[in-house]
Amino acid sequence: MQKVQFGSTGFETSRLGVGLSEIGSFELSDQAQATNVLNTALDNGINFLDTSACYGISEELVGNGVSQRRDDYFLATKAGHVARGYEGEAWTFQTVVDSIDRSLRLLQTDHVDVVQLHSCDIDVLEKGDAIRALQEAQQAGKTSFIGYSGDNESAHWAVDSGLFATLQTSYNLVEQRARTTGLLEKAIAKGMGTIIKRPIAGGVWGKSRPDAADQTASNYNTPYLERAKSVRTLGPIENEPDDAILTSLGYTLSDPNANVAIVGTTNPSHMATNVRQIDNDLPIPDCVIAELNRRFEQLDKDWAQRT
Repeated sequence: MQKVQFGSTGFETSRLGVGLSEIGSFELSDQAQATNVLNTALDNGINFLDTSACYGISEELVGNGVSQRRDDYFLATKAGHVARGYEGEAWTFQTVVDSIDRSLRLLQTDHVDVVQLHSCDIDVLEKGDAIRALQEAQQAGKTSFIGYSGDNESAHWAVDSGLFATLQTSYNLVEQRARTTGLLEKAIAKGMGTIIKRPIAGGVWGKSRPDAADQTASNYNTPYLERAKSVRTLGPIENEPDDAILTSLGYTLSDPNANVAIVGTTNPSHMATNVRQIDNDLPIPDCVIAELNRRFEQLDKDWAQRT
């Protein structure tokens, strides 16, 4: 799989990474399936795993499944929320400290590559306690880098601050403000590694087709589906690939300011299919990218990044 420099970290990341929120909904009895998903990714050239303290039992499944392959992947987690039965207040110094220590134990490692603050708002960032907890964890060798995961004004604050090595933010064919506001470009200019969450928008591009067999989306992805339908009302897109997931991945990964796009799945065969598409079927035509950009800019009245 193609790899690119991940900001100024010195790491070369695969263009496709694994988002692990989906497997977090598993039970421990599903460990074999989770391990299969993870090993399928690693065996096919993916070297970036993104989890979080609040993704159910995701960290535990990673630790049990692939901790023995720790040198094969860049490991990113997130902290800040109250999770896993912890008693405390979100975004405090102590909550972040305890979250990082718990993550290391569950992931069965003595360090992660990046700990990200997980979608906190500007007030939390400006207060500084959560950032200080990350900085002290970095000084103690518990994480190599610190990052921010979030959107809109908070993401711009994080980039402008110069405090973080990485930015994780939402970007896809129906959520383009990371491009139109210059967020990704600015992050790259500052030497940050960029992680794209929701790169296929929950798979809504295919579901927005008038002849789609399934035209439903989860509660979270319903607004994405409505945006996709609005884009389609402007007519067919010349040279658009037949495969809607390929179009979605191709759109996101066409942006040179997007280092790694994280896609989640609980199905090993879906993981392998995503890898094959990226290895064999990209790039998609430039004219498709340009038309998707034009339509978003025409329709974007209140399409802010969704947190």
